[in-house]
Amino acid sequence: MTVTVETEVAVVPGPGGFATPVQPPHLPGPVFPVPRLSAGLRLHGEYQGSGFNEPRYIARRGDGQVVQLSRLLHLVAGAIDGERDTEGISHRVSGLFGREVSEENVAYLIENKLIPLGVSVPYDQEDDEVDAPRSDLLLALKGHRVLFDERRVARIGRSLAWLHRPAVVAAVLFAAVAMDVWLFGYYGAMTPVLHVLDQPVLLLVVFALTVGSLVFHEFGHASACRYGGARPGCIGCGLFLIWPSMYTDVTDVYRIGRAGRIRTDLGGVYFNVVFMLALTGCYFLTGQPFFLSAVYLGHFEVLEQLMPAVRLDGYYILGDLAGIPDLYGKIRPIVLSMVPGRPTPPEVADLKRSARVIVTTWVCTMVPLLLGDLGYALWNLPRILATGIRSLTEQLSGTADAFTHGQFASGTVGLLGCLMLVCPLAGMAYLSVRLAGRLLRAARRATAGRPRLRAALCAFGLVAAGGLCCAWVVGLTPKPLPPQPPIVPVLQPGVPVVRVVPKHSVRAKVHHHPSLTVAPSGSKPSETASPSASPTPTATASSLAVPSPSGTHPGPAGTPSATAATTGPSVGPTQLPTGTSSPGGPSPTGSPTPARTPSSTPSTGTGAASPPAPATPGRSQTPRRSPRARRTP
Repeated sequence: MTVTVETEVAVVPGPGGFATPVQPPHLPGPVFPVPRLSAGLRLHGEYQGSGFNEPRYIARRGDGQVVQLSRLLHLVAGAIDGERDTEGISHRVSGLFGREVSEENVAYLIENKLIPLGVSVPYDQEDDEVDAPRSDLLLALKGHRVLFDERRVARIGRSLAWLHRPAVVAAVLFAAVAMDVWLFGYYGAMTPVLHVLDQPVLLLVVFALTVGSLVFHEFGHASACRYGGARPGCIGCGLFLIWPSMYTDVTDVYRIGRAGRIRTDLGGVYFNVVFMLALTGCYFLTGQPFFLSAVYLGHFEVLEQLMPAVRLDGYYILGDLAGIPDLYGKIRPIVLSMVPGRPTPPEVADLKRSARVIVTTWVCTMVPLLLGDLGYALWNLPRILATGIRSLTEQLSGTADAFTHGQFASGTVGLLGCLMLVCPLAGMAYLSVRLAGRLLRAARRATAGRPRLRAALCAFGLVAAGGLCCAWVVGLTPKPLPPQPPIVPVLQPGVPVVRVVPKHSVRAKVHHHPSLTVAPSGSKPSETASPSASPTPTATASSLAVPSPSGTHPGPAGTPSATAATTGPSVGPTQLPTGTSSPGGPSPTGSPTPARTPSSTPSTGTGAASPPAPATPGRSQTPRRSPRARRTP
């Protein structure tokens, strides 16, 4: 863009009668505009390890949007300093580019390329802010706030950088594999989740542990960035769609190469694994199952972060692995381009084949893992629903009774417990509906115009849903755990608190009543005198240990699960129950040595039909004693 000024030269007679032209005053030549960069723009140079056929350059706008530039556009943007006009920029770019770039070329690139991308601002705009489009408006963080400034993040990164050393990483990964084999293969990952659903106060504890895991996740990004030689920025939080989320500014990582970028991307997930190992260690030290519940939820967090569908860690991991900094909208065309016989879509034609192979491999690996974890949750859905509904029903009933009898303080606290139970159940229901809606919309788009594929997909879905429902109805899925006594009774008014019968009182009662026969049909217990024989020590021991084979609580007096030993031959030790688990997973009240656990014996020594004392977990009943009795399918 040029502006020319034409002037007329006046001719006047000079000394001696000769005409002498009058020199006009010095006027400026063509006026060229002076472009300016947008506020907060950073140029990071060439994108190392690029998956494109031509080299790409990276620029990051002040609003966080990353922009890809060609070499010529990068040179033009680098020459804009707010002082040079377009002619001066053309001279500088021509020398760096190796070819002549005219002033008109520079003006065209600025007006038609850099300004629409938000790299430069329009000439007539006073401020430097830009309103350029973003690739995903719904996924931007709203209302973000800084939690840790750069100075604090730098100290945190330095103190935790040693966890990224190769030897430490190898040890952590080996321990994580051992933890998962034990948790999912022997102990049963769903059992601690059911325990938490039965206790409102434990839901609050697990929520606090989950928040701690999120914060530690961001520490992983910052420390990995520091370990790679880059400078991490601040750590903050905001709203991601409708959920609270956290973020770490690691923009400086673009200048340290592909290996450093991938380490930074994986740093958050790696610290999630470290946090889960710490929780597992806390479980072995304390025997509290809510630690394992947080570990199980941590697996979902890791799998969610590794999915490249949204801008989570998996998005950046896959982008750096494949060398594609802006993957959004390219994943589906890339996967379709790898189908044999299909042409390469034009939007991914400039990508290397190696980059497309990496993206396809990642998607084909992560999707089955997520589906497997969801299938495990669906298989245990009856246990989750039964436990949650039972706990919520008891909570609502007890709270209503408290208000009915004028106990307003207990009722108010009970409402808090109801809220702690309703929130996770409502959240799971909302996420399930949202996920189902997304899957249905994706299936409709994928099968549009292909009725055979749509029919086959519907048939597969119906078969899978029918098989799962049949397994639920028939009872092939694990059974729910028995109700547990409240840990904080004030939060659960009206829920019965189980009392433990002392061991010495049970033995004293048994000595006063030599024999007790309980009818298995549910009738009242009847005492039968046995004048010919007194109970032997073996018979006494057997009458003290009569838990059901499934390890559940003893039923009311007169049920088959609470059948006491009758008079007759002494019962040998080989006939004692071993506390094996039921298909639904054993209760934590089971013990491999029931004769040593007075809390798991029914009160059968009195002549009256008193209810048995249900078992409660004790120090000797921690899972460390019987790891195999915890196994669930």
